[in-house]
Amino acid sequence: MRILGIESSCDECSAAVVEDGRRVLSNIVLSQVDFHKPYYGVVPEIASRKHIEWIRPVVEDSLKEAGTSAREIDAVAVTFRPGLIGSLLVGLSFAKGLAWALGKPLIGVDHILAHLYAPHLERDIDYPYLGLLVSGGHTIIARVERYDRIVVLGTTIDDACGEAFDKVAKHYDIGFPGGVAIDRLSKSGNPRAFHFPKPSLHKGEAFYDVSYSGLKTAVIHQSGQFWDGKSEKSVANIAASFQKAAIDILVDRTLAAAADMGLRRIVAGGGVAANSYLRARMAAEPGIEVIFPSLKLCTDNAAMVAGFACHALMEGKVSDFTLNAEARVPMFKRKYP
Repeated sequence: MRILGIESSCDECSAAVVEDGRRVLSNIVLSQVDFHKPYYGVVPEIASRKHIEWIRPVVEDSLKEAGTSAREIDAVAVTFRPGLIGSLLVGLSFAKGLAWALGKPLIGVDHILAHLYAPHLERDIDYPYLGLLVSGGHTIIARVERYDRIVVLGTTIDDACGEAFDKVAKHYDIGFPGGVAIDRLSKSGNPRAFHFPKPSLHKGEAFYDVSYSGLKTAVIHQSGQFWDGKSEKSVANIAASFQKAAIDILVDRTLAAAADMGLRRIVAGGGVAANSYLRARMAAEPGIEVIFPSLKLCTDNAAMVAGFACHALMEGKVSDFTLNAEARVPMFKRKYP
């Protein structure tokens, strides 16, 4: 079973062909970083226009690399939520037209669930497990029960983790994307030069929630107040100390959720899952199996969309042509039955 996947939820334009939900025959990803770098963030209008320019050649290249034709695929899968509405509409419109012209099933895929599926492309992972999705737009800690069903235990109450990285990087002119730039700079910094504050959220269902607005404000506007008084007040030290605080917040909540749920396996996904300190910190935890996707599958890509869609197709879960793009994800249940 071969699925053509299309991903255009933000600024990566991607198409992939995946066989039987695991074997990646192609995964073409064109990044728009150079177009958004002058603005230190993704400009929605630029993103959607670039998708319009690139979507057809990216799909054609993915089919060519996979050694297959459009008529030989079994279905067309596409991200339809959440994301930038203009970008989503480009991918969805192209996928609808292609599926209709070929007479193939159309499968709409949730971007969040696709990210959590990405590690499954590289190894067998049994359910249930504790899922950690961290990116520029999402920070979610969840019990993953099936490929298509999660129960959210915690999320951000303000900024996403990756969003905080981008904003700090912009303020200190570290570079874009902020997560990659800060991670790189942090290797030459002292992560204990500044002792930035961590939020305390321990009220009922919010126990596993995280918050980054306070940390971001402290790093940007009050960094001197948290200086250790001995280390150099360098940007590298600020970056390293911020990264440690931001990731420690995430890891502490994730480990607490895993312990409380009785889950010994943690599976991570999303762009921030590529962070070197996050990977090192999680790997050092005893008694926990931690699974990260390879770096190429952390960022937005169509292989995770196609792989996820294979399972949906086998269960007869296909979309009709009234499927529309949705900028936001629906509210998930807080508690599992």
